[in-house]
Parts: sequence; C-alpha cells; structure tokens
Amino acid sequence: MGSEPCPKSVLVLCGDYMEDYEVIVPCYVLRAFRVRVDCVSPGKRAGDKCLTAVHDFHGFELYTELPGHLFEINATLDSIQLESYDALIIPGGRFTETLSADDDVVRLVKRFAETGRPIATSCHSQLMLVAAGLLSGGKLCTAFPSLKPVIEMAGGKWWSRNPGSTELDIFACVMDGNLLSTIGWPAYGEYMNFLIRSIGGEITRNGNKSVLFLIGDYVEDHEINVPFRAMESLGCKVDTVSPSKKKGETCVTAIHDHDDDGSQICSEKRGHNFAITANWGEIRADDYDCVVVPGGRSPELLVMNPSALSLVKEFQEKGKVVGAIGQGVWLLAAAGILKGRRCSGSNGLKAMVKAVGGEFNSSECTIDRNLVTAKEWPSLPAFVSELCNLLEVSVIF
Repeated sequence: MGSEPCPKSVLVLCGDYMEDYEVIVPCYVLRAFRVRVDCVSPGKRAGDKCLTAVHDFHGFELYTELPGHLFEINATLDSIQLESYDALIIPGGRFTETLSADDDVVRLVKRFAETGRPIATSCHSQLMLVAAGLLSGGKLCTAFPSLKPVIEMAGGKWWSRNPGSTELDIFACVMDGNLLSTIGWPAYGEYMNFLIRSIGGEITRNGNKSVLFLIGDYVEDHEINVPFRAMESLGCKVDTVSPSKKKGETCVTAIHDHDDDGSQICSEKRGHNFAITANWGEIRADDYDCVVVPGGRSPELLVMNPSALSLVKEFQEKGKVVGAIGQGVWLLAAAGILKGRRCSGSNGLKAMVKAVGGEFNSSECTIDRNLVTAKEWPSLPAFVSELCNLLEVSVIF
C-alpha cells in the first residue's frame, strides 16, 4: 500500500448508540488504505467517547440491542472544514433519531449534499436524508424496512435487489447519484466497495483471491468482521468455517473492550452473530490463498481440535498466507509454525510464543515472510493493509 499519505478524507457523523459494525468497518477499512477518517459527534469533543450498540436477531420478531464498544471521537465538529471531505458517512442506530431533529446537523447534511460528494447511510440513518429533503424526486433508497413508509412519503423510491427479494434483504445496497444506502451491516462488503470507488479508489488484484477465516464461538467481534468485510469489499472470495458448525449456522462473537473503570484487563460482552459460509468437510487448502485466525476466545476452542490445527499447518506447508490477530496467534503456536518466526499478538501470549521457539514482537503488526500477525483489534487497519500487500490486492487513489 505504501506509506505516503492519501489525498482522500471522509467525515463520520457519530453519536451514542450508533451501530457498532456500521461505524468501525468504514473507519478501519478506509484507514487501512491511508484515507483520513475524522469522527465527530454533536456536543462531544475530540477524545470523548460514544457508546456503540450491537444490533442482531436473537429469535425475536425484531432485532435485539446490546451494548457495544466505547468509540473514541477524534475530531471536534465545530473545528472541521466540511468542504474538505470527500465523503460523509452516517452509521445507523438510534442516535440518528435525535440528530434528525437537530437543525444544525440537518443543515450540515444539506450543505454537504450540495457539494455533490457521496453521503453514505445505513439501516436507520436514512432518516437524515429525509430530514434534509434529499430524497424528493424519486431518489432510490434502501434501509431497514421500518423506514420504507418514511422514505416513500419523503419522495424517495424504495429499492430492493430484485422483484423476488423480500423487504428484509439484509444484503441490499444501492447508490443513486451521490446517495449510498444499505439495509445494514451484513451488506458492508458491497457497501464499502461502492464507497471506495465513489471517492476515486481503484481496486486492483493480481488474479482472483480467496481468503478463509477460521472461527468458533466467542471469536472477537471486530477481529472477524473488519477483515472479512474488507476483503469482501475488494472482490476477494471470503469464507468462514468452524469445525463443529454447518454452513448457515452462526458463531457468537465477543466484544473485548476497556470500560474506563480502571480495570487491568478488558471486559467481555456478547457481540454480533457471525454466519458460517462453508461446511468443514468441504474445505480444501488448495482452494484458498490465505487463512486468517481472528482472536477472542475461539482460539482456545480451536487449539483442542486436531483438524483445525492440521488445516492451519497445511496452509503453512504449502506456502500460503497465514494470518492471525490477538489470541489467534495461540492456534499458530499450537500448530507448530512459530518456531524461528517473529509475530505480534495479545500480550498474554508472550510466554507461549517464546515457549514454542518464536520471537514475540510488541509492534502493532508483524510480517515474517508469508506470516502476518497483529496485536489486537485496534491494530486492524495495519493488519488489513499488510494482508492486502501479501495477497497483491491494492486500492489506489
């Protein structure tokens, strides 16, 4: 990717209880490609934090909301130059109901729309387009289905992927002019592809690339979702697999975060569900260019599975790219592939890495030939960037 600064920048409009995935994916994926991402929230200053929300279905008619991460704002709204940004991103979540009643914020959205640059909305944040009067004239728009009547009353035209799709098409994503809208985070692979290209990004790959993510229950929430959506957005084939689960089943994720309460280690909360896309018995290392093992507590489960260890070892023996984040390095150690190799990982793995003959590196991300490892989820922009380098996938602005 190179180290030179990117000429592009985006503004993210944030607030308490914004959807967790819908803010972290664009922030981290764009930063992986050196795009400057400024996150602001009315009433908050740089360094303040917003509490995010996890929205997912748990067997009820409507999604459940759970507490997510503490997300740090890195800019102050009153200090920005709105016209300097190449795109405006508004994640979904309940905070948009409050923002849609804030005349100053609505004027900001209108002003940005006048530049003709992209405005990206998700799930419920299309309410901001309604408040700003940007859907009149039949603008195509999709969102969480509860917003369909509002979008149509505002003069917009409801969009679904095809006439046979249901209104709850969780992969729906559409761009009409400078307005990008999606039903929610499951569509963020396509959403990010639209967004990257709309700000002038050119995606190039040296051939077709396939990436396999090896996970289990309580995989770290960001460490599976961010790289999965990143590689999906770049046109790579991506699969998730778990030894004891079938295609279509899900793994529960875990949110590990520091709660500003003085605790020495992070807390754990339930995160999103993440879908398994392939059956274990059908996986062949030869069908993929890379395997990635995210962290969380799922590696503790996977190290007890001989077939999981064998699969990772096979990727290594065949010279394919092997990646791990945080606790995911545990699986690499157990598979015997760290001897004489340098790696990053969670601090708690330092003794383990040394015990198997590896060299533990405290840096955010470490490359050792075909091996790419990262310290923990805040290191994901560096991890995604280096993973793309190894796979010869790039974004050029």
